[in-house]
Amino acid sequence: MSKLILTQDVTGLGAPGDVIEVKNGFARNYLIPQGFAVAWSRGGEKQVDSIKAARAAREFATIEEAQDLKARLEAGPVTLTVKAGAEGRLFGSVKTVDVANAVAAAGLGSIDKRLLELVAPIKGLGQHEAILKLRDGIVATITISVVAAK
Repeated sequence: MSKLILTQDVTGLGAPGDVIEVKNGFARNYLIPQGFAVAWSRGGEKQVDSIKAARAAREFATIEEAQDLKARLEAGPVTLTVKAGAEGRLFGSVKTVDVANAVAAAGLGSIDKRLLELVAPIKGLGQHEAILKLRDGIVATITISVVAAK
């Protein structure tokens, strides 16, 4: 078993700054190369503190702000205009940064792309969902309406 410090939110494992233990192969082949974690060391406590401080800075300051943003995001779909082929297939796929930019363009506020998680890869036109982790225990589900550019 390998002891690691998470640097990003990993579904099912933990949040940035958490110290976890996973199997050696999972750590060596996935978490560390993808940049999701770093190896734990005795001097890593300072690193854990700095990661948790950065995480706290990205979170919304109050629960009321987070709940207000959640209500605005879940009120209606966010429209995202992309280039698409004749059959409705996209040229490429929609990324979390595209969703974050669409939310900002809709006037719903600025969100951090690292807090967004797409439910399924978006490779076609239509309605899709994304999950936004605002604070511990407050999660917004964003409906994304992907339409073709004219």
